[in-house]
Amino acid sequence: MDSVANVRLASLTDAEDLSRLNQEFNGGAPRPAAKIIEHLNINHNELIAVAEINGRIVGFGCAQCFSSFCYDEPYGEITELYVEEAARRKGIAIAIISCLEENFRERGVKSIKVLTGRSNTAAIRTYEQCSYVKDDEQMLEKRLDD
Repeated sequence: MDSVANVRLASLTDAEDLSRLNQEFNGGAPRPAAKIIEHLNINHNELIAVAEINGRIVGFGCAQCFSSFCYDEPYGEITELYVEEAARRKGIAIAIISCLEENFRERGVKSIKVLTGRSNTAAIRTYEQCSYVKDDEQMLEKRLDD
């Protein structure tokens, strides 16, 4: 994997690869390609970028664009970022982040948040290389069971 990665927004034909990479990243039951295609068709607030080397998708990033009456401008959140092991430490994650940021800019987003684990030092270092800074907000979570 010596070639430079091509980073772009995902297309419907990337669904199988997104399913594979998501399985590697998040585990659990694989997301069916048909569900990914359906999601790509209907969720216009989500951005999904993919990194491709020699025709093979090796990484992806997901982001959401939010609007609220509370704020003058839309804001963004990078929710997922994954590069398969063999393609890491080649600048691919930074290229994916840059692609998402450029698409956020086109949507008028001026502020982006990222949520990652406190012990995920590699991810934190990558985001800091892209000028993200830690803030004092605390994330709280609640699971709503059926």
